[in-house]
Amino acid sequence: MRYTYFKAFKPLFFIVSALVFTGNVALAQTQATAATATSAAASVTGVQTFIDKFFKEYDKQGTARAVIDIFKSNKQMDSTRLTGIIVKIDSMRSVIGKYLGKDLIMQRKASNSLVLYSYLLKHEGQPARMTFMFYKPKNEWEIYRLYFDVDVDGELAESSRVTGKP
Repeated sequence: MRYTYFKAFKPLFFIVSALVFTGNVALAQTQATAATATSAAASVTGVQTFIDKFFKEYDKQGTARAVIDIFKSNKQMDSTRLTGIIVKIDSMRSVIGKYLGKDLIMQRKASNSLVLYSYLLKHEGQPARMTFMFYKPKNEWEIYRLYFDVDVDGELAESSRVTGKP
């Protein structure tokens, strides 16, 4: 009698066993993915410190202080290029009005050594975009590129066009 009972539930036993095994594998993969994401976030922690300091100075002390301080991490930047960046940003700031805040647009990570953060800057007159690229050649992050433009609204409008392509 017992043999027949087990024989009847044998397929169910294997299905349940397979589900338990599959669930454990999925849980292990989820935990591994979470651990990888945590370590990835930890690898760019210093970058966020640079960005937070930059925007605090950009708001309270002006463009020159913010740009000069963030580029102290990059020994390759010459003063002529630094002055050009400051002049470009300051000339646009005089047109677009007072700085009111920022929103993160995107964050991209090419590797553990190259990351990009793009922010929407809220100014009274119109939005602008500030994009930071950081590079870690050895053990420390440094600012690699800094981009500033006011065409973020134009790009957004352009992205809404129907192109006829799938």
